[in-house]
Formats: sequence, structure tokens, C-alpha cells
Amino acid sequence: MAAPYTPQDVSAVSQMISALDVARKDKRRAGFSCKKTTFAVKQSRDRIEVESWKMMDYDYKRKGLPTYARGLFTTKTSNNAPEIAVRGYDKFFNVNEVKETKWDVILKNTRGPYELTLKENGCIIFVAGLEDDTLLVCSKHSTGDRSDVELSHARAGEVRIEKQLAAVGKTKEDLARELRSRNITAVAELCDDSFEEHILAYEDDKAGLYLHGINLNLPEFATYPSNLVQDFASQWGFIKTDLLVMEDVNEVKAFLEDVAKTGAYDGRDVEGFVIRCKMSHNPTELPFQDWFFKYKFEEPYLMYRQWRECTKAMISGKQPKFKKHVKITEEYLLFARRQLAANPKLSKDYNQNHGIIKLRDDFLAYKNIKGSEAATLEGFDRIIMSEVTKDVVLAPIATLGCGKTTLALALTHLFGWGHIQNDNISGKGRPPRFVKALMDQLKEHPVVYADRNNAQKHERKQLIGDIKTQSPETRIVCLNFRHDEESLDDIRRVTQDRVIERGDNHQTIQAASNQDKFLEVMEGFIKRFEECNPSSAPDAGFDLVIDLDPTADSRQNLETLVKELNLSLPNVVKEMPSPEKLDEAMDFALNYKPDFRHTIPDRGGRKDAKAGQQQQQQKAPKKRPLEYMSVDVPTDSINKLLEKSFKGVGPATSKFFWQLKNTRRVQRKFHVTLMHRATKDQFPELWQRYKELHEAAGGGDAKLGDCDVMLERVVLDERIMAIVVRIVDGEGKWECVNRVAHITVGTRDDAVKPKESNELLAKWLEEGTSEENKIQEVVFEEKPMIKGAVRGVLSR
Repeated sequence: MAAPYTPQDVSAVSQMISALDVARKDKRRAGFSCKKTTFAVKQSRDRIEVESWKMMDYDYKRKGLPTYARGLFTTKTSNNAPEIAVRGYDKFFNVNEVKETKWDVILKNTRGPYELTLKENGCIIFVAGLEDDTLLVCSKHSTGDRSDVELSHARAGEVRIEKQLAAVGKTKEDLARELRSRNITAVAELCDDSFEEHILAYEDDKAGLYLHGINLNLPEFATYPSNLVQDFASQWGFIKTDLLVMEDVNEVKAFLEDVAKTGAYDGRDVEGFVIRCKMSHNPTELPFQDWFFKYKFEEPYLMYRQWRECTKAMISGKQPKFKKHVKITEEYLLFARRQLAANPKLSKDYNQNHGIIKLRDDFLAYKNIKGSEAATLEGFDRIIMSEVTKDVVLAPIATLGCGKTTLALALTHLFGWGHIQNDNISGKGRPPRFVKALMDQLKEHPVVYADRNNAQKHERKQLIGDIKTQSPETRIVCLNFRHDEESLDDIRRVTQDRVIERGDNHQTIQAASNQDKFLEVMEGFIKRFEECNPSSAPDAGFDLVIDLDPTADSRQNLETLVKELNLSLPNVVKEMPSPEKLDEAMDFALNYKPDFRHTIPDRGGRKDAKAGQQQQQQKAPKKRPLEYMSVDVPTDSINKLLEKSFKGVGPATSKFFWQLKNTRRVQRKFHVTLMHRATKDQFPELWQRYKELHEAAGGGDAKLGDCDVMLERVVLDERIMAIVVRIVDGEGKWECVNRVAHITVGTRDDAVKPKESNELLAKWLEEGTSEENKIQEVVFEEKPMIKGAVRGVLSR
């Protein structure tokens, strides 16, 4: 196979650099941020300078970037033409980390061959050739020509290059000319315990530069197939990375999931695999391009990292904090304490990242077990507090729009627990008054939800400290809405959409009244957010940490939370509620309307704050009329049915559903509209009957009764999607006035209103489906029947 070759296009490179420079100067204008660092290449005969371009990890999830290279250096030739000197991989993500790496998308949008290379555990090194035959060796963002410690990786890589070239009788200039003639960057992993230990061991003949990729120096991603990478490694003295090739993506998935059970492959602990293949965002219309994703194993690496951090804490005289692999970690620390006492030099070396692996391996040898076996000795190592029956505080760590209050309301509806909202406390001394309110409610309820963001460590320190001081026996459960750096962009988008959709329906964030102001407030929370770290103070004070996904639907987070509480606090949550009960609780939470307003003042001063509060308090609540009668149906059941149905049809029919799904345009909850206030003049008697039933049930969002709903088919065009249903009501109590009873699934954008489902279905009745009218349908074979709850919905 001939090696791929494409020369650099000066115009394309210049355009890329200009776009990056705009982002460096004005993040708001570019839509992403970029940092540029200039390095003088000291060994260069012509005194060449290169510029490193660094973007934030979460920016790589944005669309329309000038390049997705992670590790990029540019320079100018002797003719003053811009060129790419070094080009890393496009940023690639772990399975299920982003939309593109969900397995259903991988199965649909990729093709083989699938090349699986072991994910070596070292530091990345880039090698390229400059115009004057200088070999440029870089770490991810530096050339190693400056003195700080971070930049020494490049120099260590260069020393390894010199050693391996000498062994094959070649020079650095030879390699530089070869790389430049091909317009490529060699990408390797420096794995050498004598330089720096990580998690896996690399000693003696295992140490060196593992060549795992060769990229063309272009703005877009193009890379060598692995067999050519391995040929190049043989010619130039690199260590080859282990390689597996598979043609079937289902075989890839099964293989990875099997290896993940132990975290070991071919008798060796491994960190994971990088999978190289071809991908198209739309296989029927767009070409396939080079694409990578990764599959990282959790264990035994999380256990190894825990041991390392606990050992360093012990050396520094601190109490090690750990909540997983408890028994085996306690045994390890006892062993490590003895070894450190017997060899004082070991402590100094350990803090300099030497001897870490040997101490760990000595312990495993002492126990006569493998790391993968040690990690599974206790299974999940779940914290179970079966003795606890009361005095539990649920404390979220979140930012605005994560859904923490929605969860609180759903839990109070499910279990009758207490709920204290920080937003309902105004004036001075709020933190201690907040804790006092929690303690007061604990006298009446076994569990109280401490509804506050707790986004910063000092807030958690205050909350945990005050609660434990007043009531040491109280258990504090952290609901950790994870804000991983690579997910921040998605979190911004999802939480902002929620707040904007909610409008003024919140104690503090009245987004409909002043959207720009409160989006700025939300951004401030994200920037100040400090991640939960259960192994250090103050978060070590939590008795239990439950991870939640701020971008997930609140119904999903509710189920996750209740399930974890049922497993860890079995005498507090004694049984798992049914899906219908969870749906009902979520409906209650989503229909909640606050009657207290806590005003966030402008930063102008106290007068503004006082005036704002007085103005809010003087407004009398206005009674809202009945807007429409609804049959609410279980969200989870509808979502599962839709996904199953659209997986069974061709791409032309399923395209719009996956577009709605991927752009979060599927409704967060589903209902059948029986009758809207706009039709009361057409059906005055029915509207009057519905009003009387609603008032008799107490008004608000009270449930009026049950109603069976048969699901018949999905009807869609390019703008809107709806499910055609049949109201099955033997008593004739619930009548739908729409021509076709239906559930609106989602709309293309905000310009398309849900009520347009009526127009779509009227057209479908008259014309049917055809290419001309662009109407399609997916018929449900089994015609499932689900139970709905009839409610009245008030106007906003």
C-alpha cells in the first residue's frame, strides 16, 4: 500500500491560522478560545521559530472549528509562507463521552477496517522535520526548549530518539528529511519509568517511544493506516504498538466489553484501546473520513490511582481518604507503611514519582494476586448504611439549570421528605439560617433535601461543618452533578436551554424577564464551580457521594438517585418505586410553580436590592385560568418505543427522529391534549364539564383520573413529528376534540409550534404519505396500550 501524500495548501493553512488568531484575540467573536505560545528552536540552523496553538478540551466539541488538531505547531518557510510544522490527532473521545461515541451512533456511522491499538500509558511526543533539516521533537504543546518541568518531556523524547536512531545507524537529520518529504508528523508515546512513572510499568526493553500514529500536516485530519505506521516504526527504531484488526464493528464492541471485565489483555494490564476507523456524519450523503475513538478501562487503574494518592497522603502525614476497594486498600496501606518505615529513601523517591509501581507490585506479589483480581475482590465496594433509618440530608453540588430543585420536588412527592430551598431564605445570615431550617425539618422528616448549589468548596465546608457540629449522627449524602471539563460545553447548552424554557418559573432566575443578565449569572456559577473530590476536605465529610449527569433528563437522574439510595440506604428507601410512580413524581415536579421570588440585584448597591425585594413582595399572585385538559403519559415508555421503532427502519425515515434526539428537540414529557381553551366556543358544554371536574379535584395540577391510551403510529415530515393515538375510555368520560388524537414528539426548531401537529395530521388524513408531500409514517406492530393521567394545565 502506497503511503498517502497530500502537500500543504498555503491558502488553507493561512486561513486556519487567521481563524485561530481571531480566537486568541477575541473569544466571543470566534466562539472558542485559543492560546498561542512562540518557541525558538535552539538547534535550528536557520533560527526557525514555531508557534504552538492550544484550545480548551471542551471547545473540541464545538462545530465549525478551523481545525480539531490537539497538538498543533505552525511556522513560516524561508519564503515567508505559513505551514504546519507539527500536527497531532484530532481530539478523540471515550465511548459514551459524546454523542458521536455512543454505541448506536458508532454502529450506524462507521465502517472498517477497525484497527485497535493498545492505549499505552505515558506522555505523547510529536516528531517532525523543519525546512533546514532540523528534527523537531515536541510534547503536546511545547518544544522542550524552556526550563520549566512540564516542558522536559520533549527533551526526554529527543534523548530516546537519539538512542534509537543510533541503534539503526541513522541520524536525526535523516529522520527530519524523511518526515518532511512525506509532509507528516510521527506521533509516539514516551513510556519510561526511569524518566517518569505513570500507572503501568515500562522498564528495560519495554521502555521507549511507542509509535502509534503518523498524521499528514494538514488542517483536516488524515492519518496513515496502522500497517504503514508499524513499517515506519521498524525502519526508524520505534517500538511497535500492539495491533488488532477487525472488520465487524459488533465484534469490536464484544471484544472491548469482554476485556473490560478484567482490564487485562494478553496477560498484561492495559489502560484501554484506541480504535481507528472511517466515519461519516451522514453515510448516505457525506464521505467517510479518518476517525478515532477510545475505550478506557476503569479498573484496575482507578484502584491503582487511589493507592498512589493514599500513599502520598500517608507520606505527608495526612489521613488517607478512600471509599472504594476499602478492604484491599486498607491491606495495601498497612503493607506500604511497613515498607516506608523500613526504607526512608522510598518516601522521597515516591514523592518524585519513582518506586510507585514497584511498591504496588510488591504488595500484589505478597498477596499472590493480580491487579485485575484485586480490583474485583469486593465487586463495586458500595457503601451500605443499613443501620440508618432517619437523619439524612441530601446535598447537591450543582450549577443553575442542572435540575436539582426538580429532583427535590419529585422526591418530596414520592416519599414525603423535607425540602428546604435556599432561594426561599432572604436577608442576612443565610447560611446558618439555612442549616437551622434543615435541622428543624429533620425533626419531622427522615430525609431533608438541602436545595442549594454548593458549587464551591467553602459552601460545602460550611454546610458539612454546621450540620455535623449540631448533629454528628446526621448522614450527609452528596448528589454530585458532575462537571467534567470535557462536558462543560454540553452542560452550558443544556442548562441554559432549561432556564430559558422555564422562563420566570423560578424563585431566583426569571430568565424571561432578563435573559442576558441571568445567562451571565449562570456562566459565573460554572466558572466558579469546584469539582467534588471525596478523597480530600471538605468533600471527604460526605458520608456518600452519588454521581448524576447534569445533561441527562431529570427523569433519568431521578431513577438513578432513587436506585442508589435504595441500595446504599435500604432502610430509608425500602423499595424501588415503579416506573409509573417515578413518572408521576416527575410530572408533579415539572408542573410546580413557585410563589416566592428571590431577586438577584444589580451590583449597584443595597438600595437596588431592597427596592427589588419590595417590588416582588408587593405583587399579588394572579389566579391563572385553565389552559387545556391533558392526558399525561409516561415519558420513559414513549422514548423506549420511539427508539426501538426508528432503529428498525431505514435511514431516510429515521433521519428526522435522530436529528430531534441529537439536538434535544424531543419533548421532555409527553401528553395528549383533550381540549384547549381556544376551542371552548366550539364545545362550550364539554369545556364547562372539564372546568367543573378540574375545580372539584382541587384545581392546580391535581390528577382527575386515569385514561388508557393506545399508540398506533408515528407521522412526521421535515418540521414536526407526532404519535397518532386512540383514547380508550369505556365510560366515555374523557373526550378529545382534536380531529386526530395525538402526542407531539418534537419540532425541528422553536419556529415550529407543537400545535402544528394538527395541521400535519389533517394533511396526512387527506393525502396520506408520499415523496411529494414529504409525509412519512412508522406503524407500531403491537399497538401498545399505556395508562395516562388526566390533569388540567393552567396558563403560564
